[in-house]
Amino acid sequence: MVGSRSASQVSLRDVSAGYARTGVLFRLDLEIPSSAVTAVMGPNGSGKSTLLGLLAGVIPATSGTVVHRTAVRPAFVMQRSAVADVLPLTARETVAMGRWGRLGPFRRPSAEDREAVETSMERLDVADLAERQLGELSGGQRQRVLVAQGLAQGADLLLLDEPAGALDGSARETIARVLDEVTGEGVTVVQATHDITAARGAEHCLLLDAGRIAAAGPPSEVLGGADPERVTRPFGE
Repeated sequence: MVGSRSASQVSLRDVSAGYARTGVLFRLDLEIPSSAVTAVMGPNGSGKSTLLGLLAGVIPATSGTVVHRTAVRPAFVMQRSAVADVLPLTARETVAMGRWGRLGPFRRPSAEDREAVETSMERLDVADLAERQLGELSGGQRQRVLVAQGLAQGADLLLLDEPAGALDGSARETIARVLDEVTGEGVTVVQATHDITAARGAEHCLLLDAGRIAAAGPPSEVLGGADPERVTRPFGE
């Protein structure tokens, strides 16, 4: 995975976005620093998931300009609750889906593709689950498989929607360790999270309020001594 060494990986200028006729994000101006973890915080409904979809290119901007400085398409890891339990896939097949965008039609996985899958599973401590059905896994195991799928894509921009939500301490530590490792390798990570501890461990933090940037910068400045409720309830309350 090769990351950009410019000051920012993605720039947004006066960007708005939403669904159909419903606006969600409004006139955002922000920079996503390269080779770093950016934590996106805010109460439910503030636009965190929409921002990730916008950065991933799956949700178009309705106005403004989005500039990506990425070599390949971003990797987008959704919440585990968005992935059906009934999919007849093993853990290895799920991770291997991360290579589909590189294969093209009718091309068989190469040794490089297979190595990317195996390495990603080992990093997330799920290699021993390779032949298990996705629906048989615990929530923490399944989430680590999905993060491994994101890593297997080999993208230089990795987007994660609540990657450690409702997981046990061991799963959280594994994901946090891997995210720290990949930023050292040049990958830019953006994660939406309600975990104030995870946000304070990031290099950069965005605080959303009703689809607008309430604050942006180092977590120590953005979050200060805030208690967890500050970032999980509407700021006007």
